[in-house]
Amino acid sequence: QVQLVESGGGLVQAGGSLRLSCAASGRTFSTYAMAWFRQAPGKEREFVAAINWSGRSTTYTNSVKGRFTISRDNAKNTVYLQMNSLKPEDTAVYYCAADGLFTLTPMTRDMDYWGKGTLVTVSS
Repeated sequence: QVQLVESGGGLVQAGGSLRLSCAASGRTFSTYAMAWFRQAPGKEREFVAAINWSGRSTTYTNSVKGRFTISRDNAKNTVYLQMNSLKPEDTAVYYCAADGLFTLTPMTRDMDYWGKGTLVTVSS
């Protein structure tokens, strides 16, 4: 069992930065691939970024490539999402998820565990 708690969301102006954190409980954190998804109002939840168990492999959706960076610290049971050059269209609730298998195109249905999300609002 893995429990995930996101933090770091908030209100930021366009062009600004935020760093999201996802703290995981459980001894098996380092065996899971981790991912960030987001859900904007009235839209479906979508994939943002993922990282494999060791941190050596990452994947991003096209709209955030070059702006967002996913990383993890297995000693701290934490995964991060550094978000730079934020745009109003990045406004969403951001969710952390754990997956037993790393893939280049993670799907919501494949995730084993979810956090409750943290709200990111980017003002224009």
